[in-house]
Amino acid sequence: MASETVSITVEADDESADEFEVPPALLELLSEGEEPAATVVSDMAMISLAQRIHGAVHHAEAEPSEEVQAIEEQTMDLFEDRFGATFGELTGHDH
Repeated sequence: MASETVSITVEADDESADEFEVPPALLELLSEGEEPAATVVSDMAMISLAQRIHGAVHHAEAEPSEEVQAIEEQTMDLFEDRFGATFGELTGHDH
């Protein structure tokens, strides 16, 4: 197996940045057709963030605060804008 990697850089509006390496074969496996690496990683980041906030609201032992619920609502709106479907529709996990 090749040891080649693709370098991914994430930049935010607050001028912070982070970089990490992934195998190009992983990006090919996760891509839909000819999607560029940045789109694949961005999609995966959005899915992961949506899963985390979903868990904080719907699977936490304590009742989430109104602020956390509002964050989840905004995240799910942005998720639907990006993917054209709800989190529940794409994951089969809806409440």
